[in-house]
Amino acid sequence: MAGGPLRRAPGPLERKANLDVTSLIIITRARTTTRTTTKRQGRAVACKARTQSATVRALLAATLTRSAAPRDRSIPWHHARSLDWCRPSAACFASSAAAVDAPAKPASTTEYESVIGVETHVQLDTNTKAFCSCKNEYGAKPNVNVCPVCLGHPGMLPTLNERVVELAVRTGMALNCEVHQESKFDRKQYFYGDLPKGYQISQNDRPICTDGFVDAPTFVVGTKCDAFPTTRVRINRLHIEEDTAKLTHEGQDSLAGGEGGGGATLADYNRAGVPLVEIVTEPDMRTGEEAAAYAQELRRIVRFLGVSSGNMQEGSLRCDVNVSVRRKGAQELGTKVEVKNLNSFSAVRSAVDFEFRRQTSLLEAGRGSEIKQETRLWDEQKMETKSMRSKEEAADYRYFREPDLPFLALRPGFADQVKAEMPKLPREARDDLLGLGLSVADASILSDDLGLFEYYTECVSSGAEPKQARNWLVGDISALLKEMKRDLDACAMRPQQLAEMCQLIDGGTISGKIAKGLLPELLEKGGSPKELVESKGLVQISDEGELDKIVAEIVESNPKQVEQYRGGKDKLFGFFVGQTMKATKGRANPKMVNDCLRRALDQ
Repeated sequence: MAGGPLRRAPGPLERKANLDVTSLIIITRARTTTRTTTKRQGRAVACKARTQSATVRALLAATLTRSAAPRDRSIPWHHARSLDWCRPSAACFASSAAAVDAPAKPASTTEYESVIGVETHVQLDTNTKAFCSCKNEYGAKPNVNVCPVCLGHPGMLPTLNERVVELAVRTGMALNCEVHQESKFDRKQYFYGDLPKGYQISQNDRPICTDGFVDAPTFVVGTKCDAFPTTRVRINRLHIEEDTAKLTHEGQDSLAGGEGGGGATLADYNRAGVPLVEIVTEPDMRTGEEAAAYAQELRRIVRFLGVSSGNMQEGSLRCDVNVSVRRKGAQELGTKVEVKNLNSFSAVRSAVDFEFRRQTSLLEAGRGSEIKQETRLWDEQKMETKSMRSKEEAADYRYFREPDLPFLALRPGFADQVKAEMPKLPREARDDLLGLGLSVADASILSDDLGLFEYYTECVSSGAEPKQARNWLVGDISALLKEMKRDLDACAMRPQQLAEMCQLIDGGTISGKIAKGLLPELLEKGGSPKELVESKGLVQISDEGELDKIVAEIVESNPKQVEQYRGGKDKLFGFFVGQTMKATKGRANPKMVNDCLRRALDQ
């Protein structure tokens, strides 16, 4: 019946029937009272929606049409036509607070200090979402990896992905947390356009991990030290939850604003239901540098663990910082301001530093009451924060236990099994590199990326001298790969081949200059450096008698330069070295060339 009431939620048997999705998401304008779907085979389903409060601008509804009779052709929901971008009303996401500019007065760094805590969402690298079988895939066409479960259709039941629990426990152990044998899931309820169910499955009062710490290295390039300086950041909790949809704001709704007409917000529900762990620190950091150092170490950890790509530009790792300012020595915390939209470590550092200057300037001007508990956004172009919404009253998320999921109880031995399979962590990698005799600066570079660290350690294990392998990797190889626009794991030259090239240099078979000439071909095609040297006839000339003859000819053909050199122009020695290398096409042993030239010229 057209305009009839909502259908009742399907029972267990009905849920087994094939479903035909006619409209998955409808986002209505504020104060919309009803919306009726278009007729399909003479039937229509009315979706009632109402605003929940004066600040709620987004209303979600989902229609689900079931086949009328077995003889009708029914299309399962997972074969339904892919949805295109959903376009919520611009008013749904309008900010309710105006931007507050920072006073121009410089902040005092001697009288005040900032108190910083960080909340980090880390997307887990699983094949499917947290509570359904939809693909967990970045970069897919918008709104194709969705189903009635992650879209919150009536009667749909979530099923926990075991891989999510394994990765969460692994992360908790790497953060030195206590892993709880029993935890539970809760519904965090709020209404916004990126939350299709009207609630988020999370963990409130009984998270899976608590009470950990991270020793974040704070080494600064250019400083000299024998060990890594660190700052300890305590971890309050780590809990599992599902991600929300991805909203893309355009025009006037964007952070930068738009010229001319109105704005729009695009919603991609592929991300809704993707598994996350949220990691919440204690307010232990005092500077933007420390906050950025913690975030960097956290990304290293999740990458070394293999639990997440940690790519901030893809949203796989998202940081929100909470900043307050107080007088040094004071115990009471100042008014906390949360800053979002931080998609790089430099943004974390800059946002904290800006907030410190802004809040300190207000305090010194006697305008401390203007510092409000609010959420602010970081504007990368203007290098400042802008007010997004007020948080003076604590949000009432009306948490209650998720009724469709049982308590999460780890089976006996599960945590021990995860611990036994733990890979090497960044702090252990740094210790290993220092043990090879590398400097703190070199160890910092090589341990920053898992692929680079593994390549280097395999190269050294294959016989390369540690410092020589470091020089090639960080120097010439990195420069050539950057020029070729390739990553290290995509190059054809394997660690064993680099080790072989280093051994050829050490053994005097080739010079460093010859090796540099071979490097582009080795990176492009791979193969044995020794065989390549022999095939090209590039074996280094190390016969002293042969080099003496070549040097004698060069000295004889350049009498003027010889006279000037013997008259005190020592810099001309480089001229004779160059002439010798030119005559041998770069194949002469550099050390032996120097010895032969000094004998010939100093007579």
